[in-house]
Amino acid sequence: MPLIPEEPPIPESAQGPRVTPAAGRTAPTPRPVPGPRSAATPRPGHPGSGPARPAPPAQRPHPAPTPSEAARPARRDRQENRPAGQFQLIPAPVSGALDAADEAVDLLLDSGRAPGDVLVFTTGEQHPWAVHELSFGESAYWAQHDAGDDVFFAHISDAERCKRRSVVVVAVDSDIDDGTARALAVARKRADALLIVCGDPQKINAALGAGV
Repeated sequence: MPLIPEEPPIPESAQGPRVTPAAGRTAPTPRPVPGPRSAATPRPGHPGSGPARPAPPAQRPHPAPTPSEAARPARRDRQENRPAGQFQLIPAPVSGALDAADEAVDLLLDSGRAPGDVLVFTTGEQHPWAVHELSFGESAYWAQHDAGDDVFFAHISDAERCKRRSVVVVAVDSDIDDGTARALAVARKRADALLIVCGDPQKINAALGAGV
């Protein structure tokens, strides 16, 4: 009987994976478990996954005032020295100046002016509204002026007592004497944006000056 040549032995290091008799398959290679994600690592697809935005520059603190600036007195309000705004003259006879002033007020309110922005002076008799409100006493009358939330009517002789408003309307319903001319100049200073004077143009220009 011929002899079968003996197979060379296989080194142990070259052998494949061992097979367990029970399972009959190779043991799987364990996969690494990812650790916790740091807060600096954005999620894929998240709005913050793009390049990080640079931090805004730190705000520079305002320097503290110097002793000379701290001791400097606050600037006084110089409203009394400011010139009046625009000037508008509405021709009207003495007998129709009050009606012209009332129409001017209505147009101002219809155009969007706030009632508290309008101050009305008369040079002759008191406006009927002022007469009605004064019947309740001067305290209540001037309290409405100080509130500043409605149109206020006053005589030109009280112009210095009245505060400034955006629009001043003057009804020249009397002759213009020296006192009325001086009062008109005061009324002009009470108008921040617009001065409207209703009356005789020649006399008004003479009283206020040709450069109004």
